[in-house]
Amino acid sequence: MVHSPLFGRRVHIAGSISKDPMIATPTDVVAARELVTGLVRALMRLGATFVVPVDAEPRREDNHPICFDWLVWQTIRSSLTARPSDAPNPLAVAIQHHKNEDQIPREFHSLWDEMRDSPQVRIESAARWNMNSKRMEAQARYGDILIALGGTEGVRFLADLYHAGGKPVIPLNLAITPDNEGGRRLYSFGEASSNSRKLFQIADGGDSHAWINRIRFPARQSVPDRVTALVDLLENLERPRAFAVRLLAPDHAEYPAVQGFFDTVVQPVLEGELGYRLTVIDGRQAYEHARIDEEIFAKLHRSSVVVADITGSRPNCFLELGYALGRMIPTIVTARDGSDTPFDIKTLAGLHWKTNGTAEERRVTFREHWEAVRNRPPLVNVEELIA
Repeated sequence: MVHSPLFGRRVHIAGSISKDPMIATPTDVVAARELVTGLVRALMRLGATFVVPVDAEPRREDNHPICFDWLVWQTIRSSLTARPSDAPNPLAVAIQHHKNEDQIPREFHSLWDEMRDSPQVRIESAARWNMNSKRMEAQARYGDILIALGGTEGVRFLADLYHAGGKPVIPLNLAITPDNEGGRRLYSFGEASSNSRKLFQIADGGDSHAWINRIRFPARQSVPDRVTALVDLLENLERPRAFAVRLLAPDHAEYPAVQGFFDTVVQPVLEGELGYRLTVIDGRQAYEHARIDEEIFAKLHRSSVVVADITGSRPNCFLELGYALGRMIPTIVTARDGSDTPFDIKTLAGLHWKTNGTAEERRVTFREHWEAVRNRPPLVNVEELIA
């Protein structure tokens, strides 16, 4: 079965509406909520997953909710039957803090109890921090794509977190906040063609700026047409980057084996099965930066996954491996079985790969190793000064 590029990708819809009905009219608020509902339903049908906060639901004086989180939860539950049977779990990562259970509105108690007890929901906590920035850090850590509509400086802070992680930010220019705030300010930033690619990149070198113009959404455009345009954009986004740290010197004795490992095992699994785009910086591709070291670390910094193969014991590989671990990027450490390395990679739960066996057997081993280490904790757990 051919899946959408959004299959299993975690989408985070974030933002809020102005409390002032002169800025966000009831008509505009209803249209924004219909857009969110239609988008979540479409994403459910494509097998996408979600990051959704769990919190209170403040309302305006006209009783319109200010945020969209509980609307997302409601739509997820009502769309469960439309979800592909082989779609991955968790369906949603719920971000909360220690006071959230007491802040959930009464009308959503049964909904949350049902979702909380389901294996389709994974609950992550911002520990004992009752502050938005800590919860946003958790949201950005688990999300793959941010869709920003409305909001204020919190949405911009969240967008910076996603951008720092190399993840796409899709801003919407809906008239539910002043045009110099939140998602609308991000959209205005992206209208400059030099900035569009900073927000998101399109697969196969596509034009980000053309897509910014396509999601301008004039008032006359219907909600279904807006949803269609958004889903088209999301499906055309560049895939998340898997960065390759590896031996690249063709004259090195280990080079043929390393090249065979990446061609036969790593690339087919990461790109063909897991939906990543494998990035190798070897001097043969177009650069976005003036120097190769800047190119390497800029793309390493904003990668979703790193495969660090230290066969050949090249100093640059150890430097890049250390950077990836320090950035707490999910990192697979590998080396050819029997190769001479300065330390035992098993201490990093590394994989010693072999050159014998069928291609599928070797891919199974790599795939199983990835599943075992993908969610391992960072090397150093940062503890609170005062618990």
